[in-house]
Amino acid sequence: MRNSTRFIVALVAAMIAMTAGIYIGMGGRESRRPEISLPKEAVTQFFTVQLNDVNGKPQALAQWRGKVLVINFWATWCPPCREEMPEFSRLQAKHAADGVQFVGIALDTAENVISFSKQHPVGYPLLIAESEGTELSRRLGNSQLALPYTVVLGPQEEVQITRLGRIPESELDGLLKRLVIR
Repeated sequence: MRNSTRFIVALVAAMIAMTAGIYIGMGGRESRRPEISLPKEAVTQFFTVQLNDVNGKPQALAQWRGKVLVINFWATWCPPCREEMPEFSRLQAKHAADGVQFVGIALDTAENVISFSKQHPVGYPLLIAESEGTELSRRLGNSQLALPYTVVLGPQEEVQITRLGRIPESELDGLLKRLVIR
């Protein structure tokens, strides 16, 4: 019985290690592969949307046309979303003068986002999309409808990357350095 218990424990450990290896391997490939391309209509339609900010003021997404735009879909209940927000704030401050704009689009309630933003201020606009944000995120390539989901558009509205999950700050910084308007 003792050997069979060891065998089961070893089998479970091997399965966990294999699953972790597949997950890590997919994550590594994800960060190097060219991201999906989106139909031009999806990006054009994105810029027709208007969402409220944390002060309840409507914000037209079209105001950021012509900039390098980092669109981050997030929610207050999403730990990786909250973890990357300070990094995004640093990058916003670093690249703002070069025409970079970060925008957080919350797939959450106004009440939750307002409360969160009072406790954790960020250096870029937070917009509240509630359930409408799920469809907006899907149209921009988030087929899994998971968070965080980030899309980076170049100044000509060309999709540079789409990313499900956190983007390492150094990787995003490198991309922004290549895209900035001089």
